[in-house]
Amino acid sequence: MSNAPAPLSNPRVVTTGHDLKGTSVIHTDTHLTPFHPFGPARTGFFNIYETASVPTSLNDIHPAPPAANGIPRCPPGGTIFAISDFPPGAKTPMHRTISLDYAVILSGEIVMHMDGGDETVVRAGDIVVQRGTMHFWENRGTETCRTIFALVASEEVVIDGKKVEGGDV
Repeated sequence: MSNAPAPLSNPRVVTTGHDLKGTSVIHTDTHLTPFHPFGPARTGFFNIYETASVPTSLNDIHPAPPAANGIPRCPPGGTIFAISDFPPGAKTPMHRTISLDYAVILSGEIVMHMDGGDETVVRAGDIVVQRGTMHFWENRGTETCRTIFALVASEEVVIDGKKVEGGDV
């Protein structure tokens, strides 16, 4: 019998829209496949949906194509909705996004580190509002931490008239 945690299921995404008469319909119903740029035992990413601008137009009867596989990055002026699965032992590089990031921990727990030395453990059900800060994630636990992110493009961070540099992704 293995002590390894059970793998998490691939997320199912249902996308709605309208037909030519303006009636609400389900356009797509699919399961996503994880993107593992650092190898299959490392952090996995699911890019769910992306928009190029805010506000976004919903007038096209065909929804936008699924977001491309990749490390979730918010398009300038737009949004991205994504899931990251951080397995036990995972540690991201220190980075900053040029976006306002809303994160909800769905399962497991993870440590959020700030470049100033602050850190906190966030657990299933906790919410993080990341405001363009330098940070990294580290899973010190024994189970995969699944986190869902909604990133909204922002202006660059400027403090006391000076652009805050470093680690932009």
